[in-house]
Formats: sequence, C-alpha cells, structure tokens
Amino acid sequence: MNPTLDLWPIGNCQVSALIDTSARFIWGCVPRVDGDPVFSALLGGADAGDEDTAGLWAIDLQDVDRTEQHYRRNTPILVSRITDVNGSAIEVIDFCPRFERLGRMYRPVAYVRIVRPVAGSPRIRMRLRPTRSWGETAVDRTSGSNHIRFLLEGMQLRLTTNAPVGQLMDERSFRVERPLYFFMGPDESFGGDIATAVEEMLTYTEQHWQHWSRGLATPLEWQDVVIRAAISLKLCQHEETGAIVAALTTSVPEHAGSERNWDYRYCWIRDAYYTVQALNRVGALDVLEGYLGYLRNIVDDAKGGAIQPLYGVLGEKSLPEVFAPNLAGYRGMGPVRVGNQAAEQIQHDAYGQIVLSNVQAFFDERLFRMAGVEDFEALERVGERAWELYDKPDAGLWELRTRQSVHTYSAAMCWAACDRLGNAANRLGLPDRAKFWNDRAAVMRDRIESAAWREETQRLSATFSGDDLDASLIQLLDLRFLSPDDPRFRGTLDAVEQGLRRGSHMLRYDTEDDFGLPETAFNVCTFWLIEALHFTGRDADARELFEEMLSRRTASGLLSEDIDPQTGELWGNYPQTYSLVGMINCAVLLSKPWSSIR
Repeated sequence: MNPTLDLWPIGNCQVSALIDTSARFIWGCVPRVDGDPVFSALLGGADAGDEDTAGLWAIDLQDVDRTEQHYRRNTPILVSRITDVNGSAIEVIDFCPRFERLGRMYRPVAYVRIVRPVAGSPRIRMRLRPTRSWGETAVDRTSGSNHIRFLLEGMQLRLTTNAPVGQLMDERSFRVERPLYFFMGPDESFGGDIATAVEEMLTYTEQHWQHWSRGLATPLEWQDVVIRAAISLKLCQHEETGAIVAALTTSVPEHAGSERNWDYRYCWIRDAYYTVQALNRVGALDVLEGYLGYLRNIVDDAKGGAIQPLYGVLGEKSLPEVFAPNLAGYRGMGPVRVGNQAAEQIQHDAYGQIVLSNVQAFFDERLFRMAGVEDFEALERVGERAWELYDKPDAGLWELRTRQSVHTYSAAMCWAACDRLGNAANRLGLPDRAKFWNDRAAVMRDRIESAAWREETQRLSATFSGDDLDASLIQLLDLRFLSPDDPRFRGTLDAVEQGLRRGSHMLRYDTEDDFGLPETAFNVCTFWLIEALHFTGRDADARELFEEMLSRRTASGLLSEDIDPQTGELWGNYPQTYSLVGMINCAVLLSKPWSSIR
C-alpha cells in the first residue's frame, strides 16, 4: 500500500508530528518544525507497514483487524482504537504537551503516547526507529531500567517509559495488561512517577486546547470544520517567535512525478497574512499578536530595504535549498528538498501583506499591544518600497523561477499597502500623512487599472505585459480594489472561472511554467472562487461548491495544498495553511447567522 495524506497532526507550537491511519508516527522534526526529521517515513519511499521501514514510531497490534481514530473534542489529542481479529483491542492516545505552568507555556520538544488495554488480551510490538541527518538510520542507542536514549544530529532524545525496556529494544511482542506510558523528550531524568505525570499532562493539555477553542467566534454552521482548521493553523505557529509556517512538511509533490517538491516549513509573509486574516475572523488574536512581534523584527532588520518572500522561523534570511539523498521521497517521488530558494526571489506583494497584517493593531482595542506612531513610521518604510516597486517585474505569488513580469496581484497588494497606511494615519490623527498615502494609492490605482485592463476581452490580465488568466485576480475583491458589482470584476471573474475551473476545482493558471503544465488544482483558489460566487449573488452555487470541497478533506478534517481534479486525490504539503484558511473564510461567509436559531 502506498502512503497517502490521510494523516493526523499533533503538536504544541514547538514540535509536531503526523500520524497515519495505523497510528504510526511517520513525520516529525526536532527541535522545531524546520529541524531534522526524527520520524521521516513519510518521505522514505517505503510503506510504513514494511518490516524494514525506518523513521517511524509504530505500535503494532498482533493480528490487527482495524483502526478507528478521532481527536478528543476541540483538541489536537489523537485517540486510536486498534482491534485485532479476535476482538482484543488497545487504545493509543497521542499528544504533545502544552499548558501553562509556573506562569509560562510548557511546550517541550516531546511526544507522548499512552497505550491502554480495552478488550481481550492484546499483544503489541513497538518499532521506535528514529532517523538522523535526513534519513540516516544508524542511530546510537543506550538504555537504562526505564529509558532508552537516542543520539541524534545535534541533540539527544530520551524515551522514558514503564513498559519493558528490553522488549522495546529488541522489538519483541508482549501482552498489554496495564496502561503503558511513553514520554519521548529531552535527555533528562524524568522526575516523579511517569503514569501520574503523563496523566496530568494529558488533562492539562486537553483543558488548555478546549479553553483556547472556546474563545473562537465560530459561525453557526460548520463549527467542527472551523474549530479543526483553527487548531491546525495554531499548530503551524512557532510560538517562541510568532512565525507561522506554510505547512508542516517538505517535498510532498504537487502531483505524481512532477518534481514540484518544495519545503514549506518556513514563514511566508503572504501565507502568514492569510492565516492571521482568517484567524482574526474567528477571534484567535493570540496568533496575530505573536506574528506581529515576528513581523516587527523582520521590518526592523530590513532597515527600509528589501523584504524577502519568506524567512526561517527564527527570522533567518538564508534558506539554501539542498537535496536529502538518503530519502527517496513521498511514494519514492523525489527529490526531498531542505530549504527553499524562493527566499532569494523578488516578490513585491510582501510589502502589502506586511501592512495589511499590521493595520488591525491600530484599531483593535482588544490587543495587549496596540500599534502607535512609532509602528506607523516603521510601516511607512514598507510603504515606500511598495510605492517604488508596485509596477516593476517580480516572480509573482506563484514564485516562478525562470521569468518575471509585472503581476497585477503584486501591484494591487502594493496599492493596498499605501491605501491602508492612509487608514492608519487617520486613526492616529495624522491628516497630512493620510493625504500623502491616499494620494499615492490613487496614482497606483490609476496605473494598475489602465495597465492590466484588456478592452478587447473586457477583463483584467494577471500581468501588465500579457493577456494572462490567473486565479489571483479574484483576490482584487478581497483587497477591496474592485467591488462585487463592478463590471470589470464581473468580466474578470467570468473569464477566470471559464478558463481555470475544472469541475469543482480551480487551477492557479493553465499555462506552462518552469516545470511544464500544472496537473493539479490549487485548493485555496477554489475557496477564492467560492467567496467571489457568494459576493456576486450566486450563494447556492457557493454553498454547493463549499460542501464539495469539505467532502475532499482527510479523516482528520484537513486539506493539503493541491488536488487532482479527476480523482480527488490530495497532493502537496500538508496540512496546508492556505487550504485551512479557505475553509474558515468560506464557513464564516456562508453560514446562517446565530440569530436564526435564537
């Protein structure tokens, strides 16, 4: 059986893991999301059930028959009930500890598993086979009476347990007759009784996430969709700095054999903007506040100069793209890439997204730290870059590697930077600065409208120089560059839908790029279409298409980046923040109001 993306994320905003439908850890990096995969089987090229597969943590029930999985309500705590052919069963609970302790958030580099017997006389065998240095299987181990130490690249992990260590080391099967506890974390002695400590961690972690979820302003309809997407977006934040990664994985291809294998474990200014925008709509302001702290450091470091499209989770500028030769890739479809060359690209839309992410802080009274004049002055430097570059060529939001154009989306984002600076200036009582930025925005609007408009086809082009169709043109609505009743938007939407829609799915574009013709649809583009259908009065079509997209989710309620329009198979990195953002935004837009049931 080939691996699929039917995976369940767990995490604590420091580390995360993906667990497959047989309750095996097959992806997880330490000491943070962009680190070395201690669980690398997702990209190892072999099936996790194969006897010699490495890079996993499997709890194999003898004579297994079926596995049923669910999250504990409103948490990323996974429960797997595994039953054998005779009816004997175990329950496996997986989580990463996360809760407040001693006035700060406890989120260790640690994974916790609890195995409980729930029926009959179940026998298990544990295969804990971490890798180091991107797929190297030679990992030195030492053990004691209640622990196993693993010497990894640059760090050591210790498994502390009340299970029989010798049988774990030899991967021998044994009967489960009492609850077994496994804490895989820092190489430190585990203080206290492991059963008591882990059960407390479970309780506190569950309470933490349920309390966080309770603060979400969910729509009436699709509450489960919104809550699960919001929790998963939260897991994509590296809380120490506030950075938000685009996905938890690297190198899951956009379609079979495409070599469109990218490392998404970094913070894209664009993706993070969309993430905080969606979470703002449901009131998760902690993610916004953390991200704005990260962004202020990025802007300070740029000193009024160029902003990169993406950075490392600590703000690193250099993310050299290399191959990991020891990993064959997802389903053997390499290469496995570490790092992302897009960090070196010119993408002008980032200037708009920085301002758009920040502007709420000038208006939102709920924030612990509202923005002031000094923040505005720092953003003005970003606005200067937007003004300077809005009609200059860049790689565009789809990060084309071999050619540049003046992209309408990038230009409109730069316009939005100046337009919103005008709003912020008004809020701060700075009328001269408001006029300055509003005047610039007006000049930019005129230039974009004239350069991108195609009179003969009565629509906007995705580039100033060509006559291109691109799903990003739909975003002119969300940016408030065009209104839903503007004939220019209607004509553009009709052309984009006619040219790029494939059944229930939307392509980004249908022209050749650096890797040939794209074969899969880009999930967030379909959600952009749903939003546009709603705003242009096609509500029934929007709801139907939204329900169709929800039916494509994995069992865990999530989506990856791409989907095959023919088969419905998911491709691309997972879980993808763009796709989760689309689910939240569309649910909020399309839901009946709470007043309808009160």
